[in-house]
Amino acid sequence: MGAKKNFVLDTNVILHDYKCIYNFQENDIYIPIVVLEELDKFKKGNDEINYNARQFTRALDEISDNDLFKKGATLGEGLGKLFIALPVEPSERVQKAFIEKIPDNRILAFTDYLATKDKKHKTILVTKDINLRMKARAIEIPAEDYFNDKITSKDIFEKAHEVYEGIDGAIIDRMYSTAAGVPLSCFAFQKDIIPNQYFVLKSERNSIMSRYNPSYGTVVKVSKERAMGIEPRNSEQAFAMNALLDDNIKLVCITGKAGTGKTLLALAAALEKRNEYKQILLARPIVALANKDLGFLPGTEKEKITPYMQPLFDNLSVIKNQFGSDSRENLAIMDMQASGQLVIEALAYIRGRSLSNAYIIVDEAQNLTPHEVKTIITRAGENTKVVFTGDVQQIDQPYLDMLSNGLVYTIDKMRGQEVFAHINLVKGERSFLSELASNLL
Repeated sequence: MGAKKNFVLDTNVILHDYKCIYNFQENDIYIPIVVLEELDKFKKGNDEINYNARQFTRALDEISDNDLFKKGATLGEGLGKLFIALPVEPSERVQKAFIEKIPDNRILAFTDYLATKDKKHKTILVTKDINLRMKARAIEIPAEDYFNDKITSKDIFEKAHEVYEGIDGAIIDRMYSTAAGVPLSCFAFQKDIIPNQYFVLKSERNSIMSRYNPSYGTVVKVSKERAMGIEPRNSEQAFAMNALLDDNIKLVCITGKAGTGKTLLALAAALEKRNEYKQILLARPIVALANKDLGFLPGTEKEKITPYMQPLFDNLSVIKNQFGSDSRENLAIMDMQASGQLVIEALAYIRGRSLSNAYIIVDEAQNLTPHEVKTIITRAGENTKVVFTGDVQQIDQPYLDMLSNGLVYTIDKMRGQEVFAHINLVKGERSFLSELASNLL
């Protein structure tokens, strides 16, 4: 346990995680009054940040009997105290560096004041705003990101599956001849194999796409399975399709850059399994343009969200185009849309629904916070499968990054569970031009 510290929290940390005040161990936490003023502006609305603002306000109310302004409120055993900090006059160096009286500069002024007043303890500003961290460091104020929900490694998002060479060709022959697979004990892998891990086995004369099936403790063959006319074009897509069609894998995360087929494979698999689920829900979070709410857009509620949902309808059109306009498959898809069995819409309108007996696909999941992803997964009822797809390098939310968004957090925490599988798609299959642009531009 290190020396006790003082942490000053920015508004965006609370909007990201309303329980953040309980994640600083024995250290004291200071919340400038300007942060409460900013939180007040976020209390109305249906987005995750609005929910977090309300929840934090309620939590603060529960401990408001304590002297939050002078003595501080104890947060619990082994934890420090919480203080609400009143405005202070900025020091000369803060005033000279930042003339405007904006909330960020008021937070900097208090952090500088606390660091000067309490020299026994190191004072650190915690913010998810990169620019504010730079401003703090410019005047020699220590500043950090909020690390509680960051993963420690991004290696799994930079490569495809493992390839194990030097395997006995007779074992691979045996895998081809039996659907039951070969016991894991027959292999001498140098790395630990986790449940539902996909990999390629190679000998001097043959190779095979494989998966470790934790239910039976065996390594089984993975075939290229077709779904609604969509056939995998490479081993990565074959692995993804296998996980998407396996009812025993209840949670699937598919990562990869644009053009690798994440959403198309997920939708094709869901439609292939349409007779086994009461409803197919395909959704994506809305990241408003220019920081404007949907209310700024013209039209009805449905018309407002249509531009954001268009990529999902485009993937549906690709599947429809595999068949004739009057084909049995196309008629089935149209019937599903008309009856509500197939729903494509904004994630905000799906969160409150019952998620039993459903195949749920959440696209662009890299734009969700860890708490948002948890909210979706914990609503999954009996016979429900949840699929998250996303590109961890294309994040549109200002306070999320490659190591802290909900998609990578879920993969990191669920890795090794028998009901979970993660597949990273590396090779683009949209077109040669798309792949070239993704790699070079």
